[in-house]
Amino acid sequence: MRLTNSQVQTIKQVVAMLAGEGAQVTLFGSRVDDDKKGGDIDLLITLNHVVEHPAVLSSKISARLIRLFQGRNVDVLLSAPNLQHLPIHQIAQSKGVLL
Repeated sequence: MRLTNSQVQTIKQVVAMLAGEGAQVTLFGSRVDDDKKGGDIDLLITLNHVVEHPAVLSSKISARLIRLFQGRNVDVLLSAPNLQHLPIHQIAQSKGVLL
């Protein structure tokens, strides 16, 4: 996994602050592969509650992390009971790393 302990803690803190303490964060994509270089940070955030405005929540989390990581792109995928489950959710869950 190509994130520092500090980056992991920052991600978890921002997600807890904006999505709630019960949010589960999974890193997926190229950052999971130690042999690759660069790349954005892809996060699956799993929530056990209904999300009223998912686009707003995911953009707030992404924007906050982009600022904290000096412009590094952060993509946020949400999973919640009221949101459509797409194939990318299954890929993120099966190939990702729980933070």
